[in-house]
Amino acid sequence: MSDSLDANYAKAYGGKAGFGTSPALLMIDFVEAYFDPDCDLYADVDDALQSALRVREAAHKVGIPVILTNVVYQDGGLDGGRFFEKVRPLRNFLRGNPMGDWPRGLTPTENELVISKQYPSAFFSTSLASTLTAMGVDNVILTGLTTSGCVRASCVDSMSHGFITTVVRDACGDRHSEPHEANLFDMQAKYADVVSEEEIIAHLNVL
Repeated sequence: MSDSLDANYAKAYGGKAGFGTSPALLMIDFVEAYFDPDCDLYADVDDALQSALRVREAAHKVGIPVILTNVVYQDGGLDGGRFFEKVRPLRNFLRGNPMGDWPRGLTPTENELVISKQYPSAFFSTSLASTLTAMGVDNVILTGLTTSGCVRASCVDSMSHGFITTVVRDACGDRHSEPHEANLFDMQAKYADVVSEEEIIAHLNVL
């Protein structure tokens, strides 16, 4: 096939989801494990966190809901199922392990909701979808870690639950640029609009 990747995908994909009128910001799994060089989950994603914090500040200024997720397992990982069996570094998220703590610069405020999960998607077996629906949210803005894992899984589920979904490129991170870029490309093609930090802040500022 002689088409470029972009040209090939443009034949089938390339539609725009747009923005909704009642957004919420979702900050996925910004926890210490991804920022500690001694942890096997370390991903060198400080830039993504700083971007997400700026988006969070803009969200607070206009009063939209901000929801954070983390991953917490019972002793032995009993509630982690096959995911916990497959991915050995998830042991860093056993209850009480400091690798599951919030990193420097990120402390949930009293008006932010924290949802603890055991699987990649922030929606799977959590109250997130019903909570967003009860809030009247129609647009989920995604930031978080990692792009190829929990961000992508949450993106697909967000769209599947009927939410217009927006992924903030600068505010997502992964342990390597190739899966990061590949998954941003795929989410943009099929499930969401991928936008820059500048674009989403400009949008929030006119709500």
